[in-house]
Amino acid sequence: MEDVVELIRAGAAFTVVDLETTGGSPRLDSITEIGAVRVVGGRVEREYCTLVDPGRPIGAFVSTLTGITDAMVAGRPSIDEVLPEFLEFAYDTVLVAHNAPFDVGFLRQAASAYELAWPHFTVLDTVMLARRVLTPGEVINCKLATLAAYFGVRAAPNHRALADAHATVEVLLQLVARHGRSGPVLWASRL
Repeated sequence: MEDVVELIRAGAAFTVVDLETTGGSPRLDSITEIGAVRVVGGRVEREYCTLVDPGRPIGAFVSTLTGITDAMVAGRPSIDEVLPEFLEFAYDTVLVAHNAPFDVGFLRQAASAYELAWPHFTVLDTVMLARRVLTPGEVINCKLATLAAYFGVRAAPNHRALADAHATVEVLLQLVARHGRSGPVLWASRL
């Protein structure tokens, strides 16, 4: 376990990732989009974004929510082609996600399915950070859209991977700044 503020002070690089998927189960559903932003010293260094052919139809509910259709992912690379690129992009960084168990669960499941080595990232969940930093009643929930509105971030989350990753970057920076004023200990875990 590592203190987030110490990681930032030490100049650690963060990869903020967001996924869009065909559903909620890493074992039964597939990734349709990966968006990631590499951040060092609070500044965006690089971006990574790709649609992914999930190898199965995207349901109507998910298509309506994300705007990602079967036609959009047809002919796109499959996750076994994309995941090594993403892992290289995120190499030697702290992996950050809003509701990290969801995103990391899908990524780890895909790595396992294609026998790719998982780097055991230090993982930081901005939902957990928000629950530790914000006082009870300060926000009605810790959804990304709620936190983005509360902090007035520029990048509006819209259920597309890169836009949501950018919104998560801004929320992360606001939470870390808030941590500096409030003093609770914030931890990242190894996964």
